[in-house]
Amino acid sequence: MRSRAALAALLIALASPIPAHVGSPDVFYEGDAGPYRLLVTIRPPQVIPGTAEIEIRSLSSDVRQIRMVPLRITTAKQFAPVPDLARPSPEEPQFYTGSLWLMATGSWQVRLMAEGARGQGTLSVPVPALATRVLGMQKAMGILLGVLGLLLCGGLVSIAGASVRDAPLEPGVRPDRTRRTRSVAVMAATALLLAAVLYFGNEWWSSEEGAYRRLVFKPLQLNARLDGSRLVLRLEDPGWLSRRTDDLLPDHDHLMHLYVIRLPEMDCVLHLHPERGEGDEFDQQLPDMPAGRYALYGDIVHANGLGETATGEIALPAMKGRPLTGDDAAADAPPLSKADYNRSVTALSGGGRMLWERGSAPLRAGEPCMFRFRVEDAGGQPVHDMQLYMGMLGHAAFVSADRSAFAHVHPSGSVPMAALQLTQPANPHAGHSMMDMDSGALPATVSFPYGFPKPGAYRIFVQVKHGGKIETGVFDTHLEN
Repeated sequence: MRSRAALAALLIALASPIPAHVGSPDVFYEGDAGPYRLLVTIRPPQVIPGTAEIEIRSLSSDVRQIRMVPLRITTAKQFAPVPDLARPSPEEPQFYTGSLWLMATGSWQVRLMAEGARGQGTLSVPVPALATRVLGMQKAMGILLGVLGLLLCGGLVSIAGASVRDAPLEPGVRPDRTRRTRSVAVMAATALLLAAVLYFGNEWWSSEEGAYRRLVFKPLQLNARLDGSRLVLRLEDPGWLSRRTDDLLPDHDHLMHLYVIRLPEMDCVLHLHPERGEGDEFDQQLPDMPAGRYALYGDIVHANGLGETATGEIALPAMKGRPLTGDDAAADAPPLSKADYNRSVTALSGGGRMLWERGSAPLRAGEPCMFRFRVEDAGGQPVHDMQLYMGMLGHAAFVSADRSAFAHVHPSGSVPMAALQLTQPANPHAGHSMMDMDSGALPATVSFPYGFPKPGAYRIFVQVKHGGKIETGVFDTHLEN
């Protein structure tokens, strides 16, 4: 029974990527494949090896065909499989679906090759493939397989006994005492042999299961302490394969993007960028902050393109710190317990405001959506002084009320820019907005492709920069089952 349960557990092990995510497994990305604009959703496999489910919506109307192929990000030479052809939807010709095998744990890219009236174009989307947990077999299935296994073993024992007792006799002849005794001995020996096979088979499978469990992803933890008005963070590795913590890549010019959110009301949020100190420690000067317990989400990217979010908590007293500078920002928000799920406006400094252009379509879990936010001045007009914030038009954090899901998302999607740059080494600005922020060309509306992982309540923190100041909009929504 135990060996069968272990086998089933392995077969239904779940794999969940963590591209700067907690509990938000799907990958969302909007980018250009040459002249064609594509919105890509990738649902990674449930097991490794396993198949990733891919959805591609062409935002250009003249795409005729899309091919796709999986490649390792950091492997220089590899034998790529023959590209698969994505299937167009009969109802929506510019909507394509397909699946690809990801054969090993690690950092992958799905390369898309679009063909149409304007020629060909290529787009690569980073996809981490990580097993995160193992589920047990359903109880009813375990009982059924156990009963069938006992019947099978009983049948084998009975057949072995009958082959000695009855097989050599002529039809109608009853076996004598000697044959019956020999039959009992053979049945006992067969039962012992089957028991030994089951025992050693179970031990072998337990060893295999243990080896697989060592592959199950163990996320980094943030051990936080306070040193005066400075927050000191240490990356703690619980032990997972050969992962390192000294191989981090800068993402938007920072080794760590840290979100600090006060619990349980989420009424204070900070987006910080701690500096690396000695070893695995990071250091951050804190501003004035109210006392409370704070959740910590630290986004980092490894040298192989694998992004992950280290998490932790810390209780802080009322802080008298220093004003934030550079890319760091903080904001207050309405208490989560008083969330207005219909509110679409957040007041900003100077009388301005940020509007969430919700649209009329209901939000559904697991479905990609474009979240659009517009920044207006005190007169209700779109602002004309938008600036790039760390190379992007904006940053957003999607956090579930129960804190089981967290995602740091950019206008291009949920992919870390450092990972994207590894797929396009010839373009060091891959994924960044290249509009001239001094030309007045930046729009007052910023969009984020994302899909909520499950029903429930969520808080969205949206940050933009205009007039030399970082502004934060706070919005709430609730998805029904």
